[in-house]
Amino acid sequence: MGGATIINDWNPLKGLLETFSNYIVGQSLADPWNIGIIVFLLAVGGMIGMISKLGGTKAIADAIVGKAKDVRSTQLATALMGVAIFFDDYANSIIVGNTMRPITDKQRISREKLSYIVDSAAAPVSSMAPISTWIAMELGLIAAGLQALNIEGNYMLVFFQTIPFRFYSIFSLIFLFSLIWMKKDYGPMLKAEIRTRKTGEVFRAGSNPMITEDEALMPKDGTKGSIWEVVIPIVIFILITFFGLWYNGYEEGMAFQDAMGNADASVVLTWAAFISSIAVGIQGMISGKFSISSSVEAWIGGAKSMLTAVIILALAFSLKAVISEMQLAEWLVMTIPFSQGGMAAGILPTLIFLSAMLVAFSTGTSWGTNSILMPIVIPVAANVSGAAGEVTPLVLACIGSVLTGAVFGDHCSPISDTTILSSSASGADHIDHVRTQAPYALSAAAVAIVVGTLPAGMGLPPWVSLALGAAILVLIVKFAGKEIDGKGNILTGNDNI
Repeated sequence: MGGATIINDWNPLKGLLETFSNYIVGQSLADPWNIGIIVFLLAVGGMIGMISKLGGTKAIADAIVGKAKDVRSTQLATALMGVAIFFDDYANSIIVGNTMRPITDKQRISREKLSYIVDSAAAPVSSMAPISTWIAMELGLIAAGLQALNIEGNYMLVFFQTIPFRFYSIFSLIFLFSLIWMKKDYGPMLKAEIRTRKTGEVFRAGSNPMITEDEALMPKDGTKGSIWEVVIPIVIFILITFFGLWYNGYEEGMAFQDAMGNADASVVLTWAAFISSIAVGIQGMISGKFSISSSVEAWIGGAKSMLTAVIILALAFSLKAVISEMQLAEWLVMTIPFSQGGMAAGILPTLIFLSAMLVAFSTGTSWGTNSILMPIVIPVAANVSGAAGEVTPLVLACIGSVLTGAVFGDHCSPISDTTILSSSASGADHIDHVRTQAPYALSAAAVAIVVGTLPAGMGLPPWVSLALGAAILVLIVKFAGKEIDGKGNILTGNDNI
């Protein structure tokens, strides 16, 4: 509203009216790309709601649970379940936490460790998955930022190109699996594991463990799901997206890759989401679990869960329109001292990563952080890199820094919705979860900065940083971590914890 008020000669009433009629409706929701992304988001939510009600997500969880035989295999099964339920971090946290809690309790694994595994395999995975509730938001923000600079292209391809630059998200997963595989911990998490192995107390005495189960994400009692109820719609989604991009973008004489680059991803993704939803409904009716009315009800329930995301996206799109009309991006790159070159390229991804972390930590929302920073970051990065109508590696690195920095801030923030959900679904004391997870998050973030964002600003290919960072994380676990036996005795290293 502030920008609209300035544009309308500092008239607050006219600014308020223009905010709703012009910027939110006229320029945000009336734009074909924007509304396509919002419809896609709703359709994906609906599809996930139907899969959950059929019991498909629970079937994946149950299949993985069967592999949990000891402490390491139980923790590994928990992490793999989180990766398998990649399409939504909320569903991920609730289903994995509630499914694995009685099993980890039996193996004398602390609730703090369970909630850490749940949290670390949720947002880092969903935020990078090409089929998830996150991709619509990320695609929308990326497209809005690039369109403001008249940079055209396949925004879905840009999304994929940012993935190698999401150093924290990737390193947090590598760190998680390294800890599990080497059966080591350190810091307050090690103390929590020693307590549980020695006493059987899965949470600290005097703590306040929380339990949360969301019936909207669970199948009806007695419903036996099948992993095919997830596999079939996901495969259909992928195939329609792949060939749909070619079909939508094809013009006579055009090569296959050029056709895919010419496609409107928002249209194709909407096709894929709706057709996959229809496939789930047909599966449910064939198996007798759904009627037409119950399948529609499940779809609507899933779509409703996306309401907050829709609001955030709509506001982000309207913010882009205001910024564009005020020429704020042009003003920004002229007034920010480090946006004129020199050392800027070397430190810009790191500054953006830390800024995203601070905003997400303070607000507790990674989606809100992305919507606040992306319209500012893209023009600054484009100016520093001298981008002229194209997406340079530095622009990709800066976009990736926003998206992964927000996840880092979420992991450290006690008011983050996903952090709260992870602790409550795991039955852990929330503050204990934050306290024990923080050293691990900070370790992954430190490596992400030293071998990731800083070298990326200097032009080092991200694959080199990822390989080097993975090796460093393994060494940190090897030398800083300590292994304990079933009675809580330290087996390696010294006894100082």
